[in-house]
Amino acid sequence: MSQKIKEQVKQLLADRKIKGFLGLREENGHVMPYLFCDPQELDSLSVGDWKKPGDARYPLNQILIQLAMAYPDETFAVLVRGCDERGLRELFKWKQLEEGKVIPIGMGCPDELAKACECEKPFPDCQIDGPKGKGAPSQRISKIEAMALEERFQYWLKEFNRCIKCYGCRNICPMCFCNECSLEEELLVEKGDIPPDNPTFHLVRAMHMVGRCIDCGLCEEACPAEIPLRILYKKITEVVAEEFGYKTGYSIEEKSPLNLIEVK
Repeated sequence: MSQKIKEQVKQLLADRKIKGFLGLREENGHVMPYLFCDPQELDSLSVGDWKKPGDARYPLNQILIQLAMAYPDETFAVLVRGCDERGLRELFKWKQLEEGKVIPIGMGCPDELAKACECEKPFPDCQIDGPKGKGAPSQRISKIEAMALEERFQYWLKEFNRCIKCYGCRNICPMCFCNECSLEEELLVEKGDIPPDNPTFHLVRAMHMVGRCIDCGLCEEACPAEIPLRILYKKITEVVAEEFGYKTGYSIEEKSPLNLIEVK
């Protein structure tokens, strides 16, 4: 457990600057999301293992949106890593969260995890504790791009054919906040078809993640068919950076080229 994070949260709660702190709690050997509202509860605070993908990982920003809707006048703190911080910035710009009512508490990721995630920036700017790991380039993208076009096409068809249309990738994504989802629109994706029309289902979702994907990798971790979704979204993010000069979540002022919401 991070003593620095514990002390910071305890002070925020004591000063009544926040209604609660959305973090992780260890109970009976399991780590799970928890809203800490009493400083005395912080003895059970956990920051997770975080040595490899899948360790105590939850879409805390997604839960934070629900808290903000239920308590619109309250301020909350939330545990964030590099990807979570990128997500917060985008959620502010998409008007899903109010910046003045969120206090990020940053935790850096170790080099081992950054390398496994191929994360370009595995630490938040608001970092309070944890290592400031080095960014890692994507070897998986390079491997697929080295394939001939037909080979690459067949690779993705094979991967998408394993899809059971469980919607796990969408449901866990902290950046999926649409009230109506195109993946449930029968004109695009017919219901009841398993696997779904190939490759419509995943390409429709991929297009909707343009300028929104924060490279948290939760979609790939949640996929029971083990489809390498993170590679697909990493490539989309790479194209957006090359074509528009936009890097998702790196700036609080700069908006995605597809975000047409008026800033007031």
